[in-house]
Amino acid sequence: MDVPQHELEEIRLLEQKLHLPEIRQSPTAVTELLAEGFVEFGSSGTIYDDRDELIAHLAAEKTEKPSPLVISRDYAFRPISPDAVLVTYRSTRQAGESGQERHTLRSSIWQRIDGRWQMIFHQGTLTAPKG
Repeated sequence: MDVPQHELEEIRLLEQKLHLPEIRQSPTAVTELLAEGFVEFGSSGTIYDDRDELIAHLAAEKTEKPSPLVISRDYAFRPISPDAVLVTYRSTRQAGESGQERHTLRSSIWQRIDGRWQMIFHQGTLTAPKG
């Protein structure tokens, strides 16, 4: 069940793209990254199980000022099969006007579909800062 290291790096970069406002607001880019049937359990507790609705929601994310930068770290990759990988990591971002950091544990499943990696599942869970 080995997935080559260069493909794990590709998956990490694809994962990080989904944190960028310019990608999130591009229906074409998000459609490339999220597989048909994609499901997300958001850190807010919301379940997103309609990919097209989620893509439209992300495209509508217009902010008066740029969103705070998401910093991700502590990536771990666990191949599930030659064409599927579980990715886990932590992310931190400033939360709104309060300036408080928001810490989230994240997990995604990426699957190779028609020769390219697409996310089929994502979950974010709010957590305390790592000590």
